[in-house]
Amino acid sequence: MTRIIGFAGWSGAGKTSLLAKLIPSLKARGYSVSTLKHAHHAFDIDTPGKDSHRHRESGATEVLVASSARWALMHELRGAAEPELGELLSRMSPVDFILVEGFKRNAHIKIEVHRQANGKPWLFPDDPSIGAIASDTAPVHAPLPRVSLDDSEAVADLVETLAWPLELAVARLAGPGQA
Repeated sequence: MTRIIGFAGWSGAGKTSLLAKLIPSLKARGYSVSTLKHAHHAFDIDTPGKDSHRHRESGATEVLVASSARWALMHELRGAAEPELGELLSRMSPVDFILVEGFKRNAHIKIEVHRQANGKPWLFPDDPSIGAIASDTAPVHAPLPRVSLDDSEAVADLVETLAWPLELAVARLAGPGQA
């Protein structure tokens, strides 16, 4: 059964670094893991001049590139609305855990990643879907479990405890007020 959990925080808090340490910790426990990352800007995983890039630039809606090592599917929105998190989750292959980086405004269960040096406000007081905190400092009056940003094993424990079944997450994300 696939379960999901998000990692939310301001840019520079260390979400990607934390996930890069967390994934091997979860894999060492015998879990299969995938990630879903939100980008706030136009991004490109293709190389200009390559065949797949030329196909996309020519107007193809989807381009699937495959080799003996991997495959990637690129889908051009061409002015359509950005897909919602629930729709993206439903496109992923079954694994034990899908770790979602970003999508901090969505109502799925999340671990807040906070770095004091960023000088940014905490998310948890205004987001009831935050179930725990990974930080380099303890927030004042936080009724949530907190672990160190550098303790990937403690974060893995939180993932095992807090992650939602995929079906529950998709149902909650389909509810009113999801952005």
